[in-house]
Amino acid sequence: MWQRTVKLILAVLLTVGTTGSVWAKAIVSLHSPNHELSVQVSLNSKATLVYQVKRRGDAVIQPSALGLTLANSSFADNLTLKNVSEVSAIASAYSLVHGKQRNIEYQANEVLVSVENTRGDMLSVRFRLSNDGLAFRYELMGKSTDTRVVISEQTSVGMFADTQGWLQPKAAAQSGWMNTNPSYEEEYQHGVVGKLTPQFDNGWVYPALFRLRDTYLVISEAGITEGYAASNLLSNDEGVFTLTFPHPAETVTNGQLLPEHTLPFTSPWRLLLVGELDTIAASTLGTDVANASALSETDFVEPGLAAWSWGLLKDESVNTETQTAFIDYAADMQWPYVLVDVNWDQNIGYDGIAKLAKYAGSKNVRLWLWYNSSGHWNQTVYSPKGQLLTQADRRKEFARLQAMGIAGVKIDFFPGDGASVWEYFKAILQDAADFKLMVNFHGVTLPRGLQREYPNLMTAEGIKGQEMITFFQDFADRQAYHATLLPFTRNLFDPMDFTPTVLGDIPNIERKTSNAFELAETVLFYSGVQHVVTTPEQMQNVEPYVKQFLQTVPASWDETQLIAASPGEYVVLARKSQCRWFIAGINAQATPQQIVIPSDSYALAGATLLTKGEGARQTRIQTLPAGDLQLMLSTNDGFVLTTQRESTNDCKVD
Repeated sequence: MWQRTVKLILAVLLTVGTTGSVWAKAIVSLHSPNHELSVQVSLNSKATLVYQVKRRGDAVIQPSALGLTLANSSFADNLTLKNVSEVSAIASAYSLVHGKQRNIEYQANEVLVSVENTRGDMLSVRFRLSNDGLAFRYELMGKSTDTRVVISEQTSVGMFADTQGWLQPKAAAQSGWMNTNPSYEEEYQHGVVGKLTPQFDNGWVYPALFRLRDTYLVISEAGITEGYAASNLLSNDEGVFTLTFPHPAETVTNGQLLPEHTLPFTSPWRLLLVGELDTIAASTLGTDVANASALSETDFVEPGLAAWSWGLLKDESVNTETQTAFIDYAADMQWPYVLVDVNWDQNIGYDGIAKLAKYAGSKNVRLWLWYNSSGHWNQTVYSPKGQLLTQADRRKEFARLQAMGIAGVKIDFFPGDGASVWEYFKAILQDAADFKLMVNFHGVTLPRGLQREYPNLMTAEGIKGQEMITFFQDFADRQAYHATLLPFTRNLFDPMDFTPTVLGDIPNIERKTSNAFELAETVLFYSGVQHVVTTPEQMQNVEPYVKQFLQTVPASWDETQLIAASPGEYVVLARKSQCRWFIAGINAQATPQQIVIPSDSYALAGATLLTKGEGARQTRIQTLPAGDLQLMLSTNDGFVLTTQRESTNDCKVD
């Protein structure tokens, strides 16, 4: 065994930054399948396990610490190398019921490094390096009847001093309206990593986006395992980002906070994406390493668009008359869903909802219903409240909804990232699936690939979305900047319920974006159920071709490609569905941005282009000739483009 390890030892490396100016002995160097990325794993002079990632031979992060501290055992330092496995090739293929890419092939090279602490306890770290980044996790093997509690991780990513970051702060637990934070609805901060200070003591959320010269990096995690908590990041003025576990208040009532489980026990995958921005945008690493589907049946899971009155009309719209009008609206738009929001049980009642559901069914539309997740972890009073807390109550409620023909549930106001919250998520999703219900989580953390494990999780909030634009003028002023970040941050892997697209006035808010910009968001933002907040009255005032676009835009995609972007400035994405490309772009800069879309990549001849008309509320339509498309986007403006259906062997014209 030791002879095999000796063959993998490379050299003595000088390490700096997160591990101090000390000599470290390299254990193994692992390369990506295309050899563009590499990771070196070492033990430094304190016998701490460290790693460093390189791209094309150049380091993109400082040597950074690894390790766990358990309640009765530490793997922070004084470690002894016990074994390094042979490098093996990982190849898998899977399909997503909904996502930014349907059929996915994952390839990576893998190595397992095992160390021993002074107590004789063993810890293994499994490294997988694919062409788009590094995934690694901790593994405590063996069998036990007693539980092991992980108190902290030493996991860190040390950035170089000139690295730029775009990071969303995590609000303090039990702060904000009705003690509902962290609701993951903060704005992104941008700057040099050592000078970025979150406005709360709770650090930063995932995914965190960085740029080091011509290389982009993203830190995230995926695949929350049984008994484990989700995590977030703390940073210091040296640009070191360290994984931390949730605040003690981030649990369901009397629930578990920290990772705790019998052996064997593995952590979620820690992710570090590395590459050009198009590599980041196309990456599926957040689902590649997520847990495989736990559902045997997914035929009831149907992506689609939904009409939603609350987005602009708020609480007063949750009544029988308005919801009936929105059902008619959805039917006219050929959308499969209507979401009925807060207090429906009081304003409409179960019998009234059953009648609405029957009426909606006659129009080929189905209803979603809002629920309050809360026990005692916040002070919210919206109802139905507390009816999903126990499995018995959940299953009774879900059976009742299934009998009424309800399509899904929107569940709001979760308490944070504790291990018990993730247990609650999965219990809800499994019970919902048993009654063929889809789910939308709100006031909630990043899904972290949970939609692969439970495909009936159609979307989740976890973002400062359209709701906040309707409440705050200063945020409405920054909408375009915010939107250009989301394909590379919150919406990179996981569905995001931003609830986009207003095509008229927002009460008490001066809208800054064009209608073409608003249309672009339906393509730029992926959500298994896309809630369009514009109202029936607003839809009556738009051009027929705008309505036609919204009748046909998909909510799930076969492929995603980045055409051009600069985070915080502009973005142009191409998404494919059933042999047609939907291409969208927006500009947040004060100056116009030129966009070039190559015809040889997207067959633009005959494509339909929607851009801003004479005014911001008007939209112009063009049918494109052959050749490249050149556009000039003004500030707060956007476009959408739809190609004709391809006529190939795989894409026959109907």
